[in-house]
Formats: sequence, C-alpha cells, structure tokens
Amino acid sequence: MTAPAAHPLVAAYLEQRQDLARFCRARLGGTSGDVDDLLQDLYLKVSALPADAPVDNPRAFLFRLLSNLMLDRWRSGQRAAARDGAWRQINHQTGAVEDLDDAPSAEAVVASRERLARLVAALETLPHKTRTIFRLHKFDGVSYADIASQLDISRSSVEKHMMEALRVLARKAQP
Repeated sequence: MTAPAAHPLVAAYLEQRQDLARFCRARLGGTSGDVDDLLQDLYLKVSALPADAPVDNPRAFLFRLLSNLMLDRWRSGQRAAARDGAWRQINHQTGAVEDLDDAPSAEAVVASRERLARLVAALETLPHKTRTIFRLHKFDGVSYADIASQLDISRSSVEKHMMEALRVLARKAQP
C-alpha cells in the first residue's frame, strides 16, 4: 500500500472522510457500522488504484465511487432478501416478521409434557362431580346446558364447577 502523501486519491480521501461519512449516513439512515464498512471499502478501492490515475476532480470521484459502493451493497441486499425469501417459501412457512417452524423445539416439547403431567395430576385432585363436568365439557365438547340436563343440576352450577376446575388447573399448571 502506498503512503497517503504519495497517493493523491488517498490524500483526498483522508481530507474528505468526514464529508463522505456524512454523505453516507444521510443515505443509510445513520447506521454507523454500515458507514464504517463502506468507508473502509472505499479506502481499499482508492488505495488499490495507481497513484498516477488521471482524476480531474478527486472529491467528485470519491463521492461517485462511494455512491456506487452504496448502490452495489443495496443491490446485493435485495438479491439476498429475494433469495432467502424464495428459500423460506420452498422449505417452510414464514410469519409476518420471522420464520415459523412447524416443529416445536425440544425444550418446548419437554416443557409441554411436564405441564400436561401437572394438569393431569391436578385434574385427579378435583372432586368427582367437578372433574366429570370438566371432562364432559372440555374433552367431549358437551355444552353447559346439556351437562346440566344430563347431571340434573342447574346451568349455573355447571358454570361454578367449571370455574372451580379452571381455577385449580390454572394454579397447578404453573411450574
């Protein structure tokens, strides 16, 4: 690499670096990591040019080169997004923001099994009538009115038994 004083474009780059950074930030929305990366890419391109390269206006040349680098990076990002989107559509479902995998994680499976075991144990602690009402409604899909008529109790009583069952199960389902 040539020394900055011996390379006129590198010297121009060093003089204009702050203006180039402002130019870059204005177009990228201020993400400093991207700005630093682009300025480094610009420096590498400029320092790789021959020291006697005929450039009439070094400032304009640097800004044009930086604009081209930003455009290249944007296009590359667009291609990557399109490629990744196509891959996601082919391989699995996508949600509004992030990928959705159809299979739960191993941790989620274990946690769900433990919670189910707690719920089954809690269900067995309920009084017989409350447990029967809960099972009829939640497992068999029987309506409150039909349960009331089957067990010869009021609908209000069915609702009270269900509220008690849900309260106990919600409390005992927690780890």
